[in-house]
Amino acid sequence: MKKLLLRAAVPVLFAASAALPAAAQVQPTLPSAPATPPAADDSLQVNLKLLPDSLVAAPTPLDSVKLAWLRTPPELRDLVGDRISCFETDVPHVFNSHVMAFVRLFTERQRGYTQRVLERENLYFPLFEKYLAKYNLPTDLKYLAVVESALIPTAKSRVGATGLWQFMGPTANDLRLRRDEWVDERMNPEKATEAACKHLRYLYGVFHDWEMVLAAYNWGAGNMQKVVRRTGKKTYWEVHPHLPAETRNYVPTFTAIMYTLKYAHQHQLHSPALRYQYPEPMDTLQLAGRAFDLTRLARACGYSDSMALARLNPELRKLWLPQGYRPYAVQLPAAVRPALAVVDRATLFDYCRPLAELPQLLPFRVVALTGVEPFPTRTVADGGLREKAREAQPRFRRVRHTVKRGETVASVAERYAVSPAQLRRWNTLGRANALTPRRQLVVFVPVPATSTASSEVRMAATENRKNDVAVARPAVKIRPVAETSEPEGPALARPASRLASPARTARIVPETVAAAQPDDSGPATYVVRRGDFLEKVARTHGLTVSQLMARNKLTAATLTPGQKLNLRETEDTAAEIATATREAAAAAQEPARRAARPALPAPQVHLVQPGDTLYNISRRYQGLTVEKLRELNNLQSDEVKPGQKLIVKS
Repeated sequence: MKKLLLRAAVPVLFAASAALPAAAQVQPTLPSAPATPPAADDSLQVNLKLLPDSLVAAPTPLDSVKLAWLRTPPELRDLVGDRISCFETDVPHVFNSHVMAFVRLFTERQRGYTQRVLERENLYFPLFEKYLAKYNLPTDLKYLAVVESALIPTAKSRVGATGLWQFMGPTANDLRLRRDEWVDERMNPEKATEAACKHLRYLYGVFHDWEMVLAAYNWGAGNMQKVVRRTGKKTYWEVHPHLPAETRNYVPTFTAIMYTLKYAHQHQLHSPALRYQYPEPMDTLQLAGRAFDLTRLARACGYSDSMALARLNPELRKLWLPQGYRPYAVQLPAAVRPALAVVDRATLFDYCRPLAELPQLLPFRVVALTGVEPFPTRTVADGGLREKAREAQPRFRRVRHTVKRGETVASVAERYAVSPAQLRRWNTLGRANALTPRRQLVVFVPVPATSTASSEVRMAATENRKNDVAVARPAVKIRPVAETSEPEGPALARPASRLASPARTARIVPETVAAAQPDDSGPATYVVRRGDFLEKVARTHGLTVSQLMARNKLTAATLTPGQKLNLRETEDTAAEIATATREAAAAAQEPARRAARPALPAPQVHLVQPGDTLYNISRRYQGLTVEKLRELNNLQSDEVKPGQKLIVKS
């Protein structure tokens, strides 16, 4: 029985042992539980978030500063960082990726810019160090001018900042730097440097941090104070993300410039080919209100370059100064003093007067010859050039008008016979701008022209040298013979002395008198037909258009059929022409009469500049007091305005 049970159990046990390895390969499954969020203090259950695949992740923008930092060799970064950290100065010298990016810019990619700065370094840095030491400021602030203007005294930014230290107009006014049509002291290296030291000292008194001072110098103290109040942070690198791009780069640029110029030799920036500039002893020449031209002074000093002295006086906006300008001292090298000592001051100032102040040559006058057909233009006829000069004279006169209470643009324009649009354009007034009392307006008043009839008669007298001059000359030459008791020869020769010699005049006068007889060979009148015009009628009868218009007193060039024209001169026309000729002769002789009169000395005038007072003006001129200044200019008070002209010497 036991054997039978054993035989039956063996197959069952064998099957069970074969099924156990297969069951071991199956992972047991736990009973599913409801999904519940893990507790905050459960340390066994943790939510793990898988990181995105780097091949499909969204691209992130690259920072150029960080990229330049990563591309910089570690040895160079360590070397530059060690050198900057060793600076013994109070000015900013923090080393970071921003500074390293600008160091590589100035030492590698912009080497030409850095070398131009090195050429001017020895010329301006001694001046900067002198004034920085005077105001107890860090000497390394001299590199701020390199950041601002690259040591170019005439540099001008797109927003109007000018000079070595790039002052804006309002800041220059606060620092008492003069600006007018002729001089801009923001471009004067010495005055602008002293003003910059005063401004930096003021900014340090506000922020007490040199990094904030440099940022405020670039962006403005008011803007920096607003950022500090808005963010509640007081250091530069804390407010750095809240600044505009230019100001964010300003302090790193300053640190990079300071490092580059201190270690220029180590970066091989110096070269024998560079044209280094050095200061030289300077001298001054006081103008005392005289008109002056720098190019003529350079020629007197022996310079081949006429702009040599202009580069030593960069604050001058023009190459010359007018008569009566405020006292000004011209800077010139002390080495030219022997060349100027050859002549006295009066001769030097006469030579250096601008061309606009020198007397001009008289216009060319053509001599009328007997028997020569004159040109049919007024420019060749006698007095034609004078007529052109008269036409070229300005037709408007500049007038200053002080606005009174209740006046408007329209009322002022009506008073001076101009349009309101012209008045607004001359004074840059908008349509919404109202006039305030005591405001000064500039008005260009039309100059009244001479009468049309007299000008036409004068034109006819100058153009007709063949017929009209023959009638006009007896009026000029015969009248002195009949009215005076002088001998006949000199009386006839004196009026013609400017046109011909006495011998030639003696031959011209009889022919002129004979030609003065009326010509009866042609018709006296002409009736206008259809299709006629003035040029055709004048050409047919051997006349000029001006003669035809003068003999018929025409004001327009239009003709109507049936109109009757006089081809000969009447007695009235001849008398008018003779009168016009006498007037022209008298006008031609008037300059000579004026030149013969003793000329009175012209009063010396001072042009009031911004900030001038009667006391300051009286101190500039010897022997002048405030009471005398009031008396010369009929002033009721001590108030003067910029642009006003005051007589300082009668």
